[in-house]
Amino acid sequence: MRILPFGLVGTVAAVVHYSLAITLVSLLGCSPQIGNIGGYVVALLVSYAGQSRLTFPDATRQRHNFIRFVATSLCGFTLNFLSYAALLRWTSLDYRVSLVIVLTGVSAVTYLLLSRWVFGKRGIAV
Repeated sequence: MRILPFGLVGTVAAVVHYSLAITLVSLLGCSPQIGNIGGYVVALLVSYAGQSRLTFPDATRQRHNFIRFVATSLCGFTLNFLSYAALLRWTSLDYRVSLVIVLTGVSAVTYLLLSRWVFGKRGIAV
């Protein structure tokens, strides 16, 4: 069952993303979107390390997987960035609450892409 390690790694990456984003906003005075980008970059590395070792350890062709992982992550981040911008602009939600909503929603899409395309076996869903 890969959903449990995916959830664990995703949670760790989300905590890293969230914590760094909030730190950049609170302590360095960055805008929420800049904080979000900073959190994303570090969480990308944490996520790949965890997903490739814990969730999909039998995956081969690591370089190929990393390129696909980055492409998937960039698509996920684009969805994250646009969703977050929309919530910040058109709702009165606190930026921290908005970020939690976005990180949670994007994770489902990311799992599907990781299991079927990045770490999937030649056209077979994992």
